[in-house]
Amino acid sequence: MDWGMENRLSRLFGSDGHCFFLPIDHGYFQGPTHCLEKPGETIKPLLPYADALFVTRGVLRSAIAPVGSKPIILRVSGGTSVIGADLADEGLTTSIEEIIRLNAAAVGISIFVGSDYEKQTLLNLAELVNECEDYGIPVMAVTAVGKELEKREARHLGLACRIAAELGARVVKTYWCDKDFEKVVNGCPVPVVMAGGPQCETEREVFDFVHDGMQRGAVGINLGRNVWQNPNAVAVARALHAIIHEKATAKQANELFEDLKEDK
Repeated sequence: MDWGMENRLSRLFGSDGHCFFLPIDHGYFQGPTHCLEKPGETIKPLLPYADALFVTRGVLRSAIAPVGSKPIILRVSGGTSVIGADLADEGLTTSIEEIIRLNAAAVGISIFVGSDYEKQTLLNLAELVNECEDYGIPVMAVTAVGKELEKREARHLGLACRIAAELGARVVKTYWCDKDFEKVVNGCPVPVVMAGGPQCETEREVFDFVHDGMQRGAVGINLGRNVWQNPNAVAVARALHAIIHEKATAKQANELFEDLKEDK
């Protein structure tokens, strides 16, 4: 691994090899998202607990302070919306020159395995890897599994993750599943980061799946809505940081959350 690639990856992960990525890129396909109407204000109190931000170039420029910023994972795919025909019909939105100009530590792109746009999005990933490898910039593949997405079964997630790694992704973001998640991780030769998905009903539910995934081989999380849409967002972020970087159990994280929530 060349120096630039290794240096950028080291900025994304703690000394323990774990990570807490905070995504605020949701507006690229769903517009003004609840609690992200003013993203800079939303994330400000959460930054001490995050290792990196996952964000589009527009929000990065308009809402994120360039001095003292967390490392940036730049969202570089898009072109669809929630009112369009198919969210999987994505293309590349950001040039390599722009990625370098914004000093991104990494870039992120969605792939839709099993969808009508599987080939298109996988070739998007391959093209992005080809460009970014020349400049030592890691690519994170964000997996979706087309029509099988709602099942979130290990065989589908494992397929998507392995293909992403085979095409050159340095990190893969995918969903946790309660059965055979370790097979997803073990079948992927690059680090696996867990996505959050729709907001969970309780904080303990979040802590349980994050702790379980970490025990089964994930290196961290890329959670947004389950953090910043919570009325006690800072308490949730602190508790998740304890699981990721302090080896806290789900029970200990929940107790920490309750203590901090009461102090609010």
